[in-house]
Amino acid sequence: MFDKKIYIERRNQLRKDVKLGLVLLLGNKEVAFNYPANTYSFRQDSNFLYFFGLHDADLAGVIDIDNQKDYIFGNDVDMDDIIWMGNQPSVKERAEKVGVDNTSPMPKLGEMLTEAIKQGRKIHFVSPYRGETQMQLADLLGIKYTNVKNYISIELVKAIIKQRSIKSDLEVAEIEMAIETAYDMHTTAMKMAHPGIIEQQIAGAMEGIAIAAGGPVSFPVILSVNGQTLHNHYHGNVLTEGRMMVADAGCETKMNYCSDITRTVPVGGKFNERQKAIYEIVLNANLKAIEAIKPGIPYIDIHLLSAKVVAQGLKDIGLMKGDIDEAVKKGAHAMFYPHGLGHMLGMDVHDMEGMGENYVGYDEEIKRSSIFGTAFVRLGRRLQPGFVLTVEPGIYFIPALIDQWRAEGKFMEYINYDLADTYKDFGGIRIEDDILVTATGCRVLGKPIPKTVAEIEAIMAR
Repeated sequence: MFDKKIYIERRNQLRKDVKLGLVLLLGNKEVAFNYPANTYSFRQDSNFLYFFGLHDADLAGVIDIDNQKDYIFGNDVDMDDIIWMGNQPSVKERAEKVGVDNTSPMPKLGEMLTEAIKQGRKIHFVSPYRGETQMQLADLLGIKYTNVKNYISIELVKAIIKQRSIKSDLEVAEIEMAIETAYDMHTTAMKMAHPGIIEQQIAGAMEGIAIAAGGPVSFPVILSVNGQTLHNHYHGNVLTEGRMMVADAGCETKMNYCSDITRTVPVGGKFNERQKAIYEIVLNANLKAIEAIKPGIPYIDIHLLSAKVVAQGLKDIGLMKGDIDEAVKKGAHAMFYPHGLGHMLGMDVHDMEGMGENYVGYDEEIKRSSIFGTAFVRLGRRLQPGFVLTVEPGIYFIPALIDQWRAEGKFMEYINYDLADTYKDFGGIRIEDDILVTATGCRVLGKPIPKTVAEIEAIMAR
């Protein structure tokens, strides 16, 4: 954990932004995957970690805005726990490490909240993303399980997003540690991507590197020669010459800060002319987007810039045609590039989206588009120094989408469907880096991971 002063400062800042009442932050519980004693690897709630810093299950934190007090609720271990887990520090000992003086057993939390409700005090909490948390909130607050989300505090959501959006130097250093591990994950995948290898061997090696470095993967590894499926978690294909392999993966540090990197490589280590042409378009979109990042620029504008780079590149090789500005404005490019340019990155790989994607990525000034493709842009608002985000343009040939749009006669003036049909066996390409917005521009975080054609071919030849 960080020095306790950091957690105290974070909670004090929250007091300035949330004016009255109690802030309730529930830590996560253990979750079973097939029977109660056999649990998934524990992952603490990111908001609880941010403000209270403790990685243990079955804890809750309360920030009493009105009385300037902080509390941690949790039960000390008994002998049964010690037998299976060994000696554990008391809740009080753990709380002292993050600057909290007030601790109580978990049943006291319900009593505190019941009394606060009787007094008419506001209880602030954010939207739960786990069913067991939603049930716990319902029990604690005396409301119906199905109505919990009607009581979330938008004031608290916005206050937390305001804080967590701006990464400190210590947080950036943690993210760069995660990228160091991602470097090993991705360069290992590149060296393994040769004909005859089964995808699961590479995905397993990548996950093993993350675990060996001290943290799990930050999300299930996406790795496939069928890269036209954007989040493809099936790893049963055998790599064959002529296919492109997309590997989208990252890890967490021991402090739970994430990396998220994508690289796409030709099976066997050499790009053919068709692969190289598409790859260079995506790489150009990646580089042009990074070059354009600076404070004050709406990220939706940078997404649209990347879309125009992609569309122009596709026009240059005959896959698109017509007025490129109009094509992008109407969404014709989205048949090939159907997702957004990127998202926030931090303690969550899609940082803070558990509280609501629109609250994280949009605001009163910039609203989400309803146009196919552009509607999937997760981050649209103006950039600020301290934001950490991803830049991940791509080109995909999705047979079902090509067939549907062609049958509908959609964007015939912008898309060369006859040529697109010949790419149905191609798959997809995505290139993703993690970026810090600085006072004057931006910085690509971490050790550079090979991404030019020459760099990839060189490392795959080893």
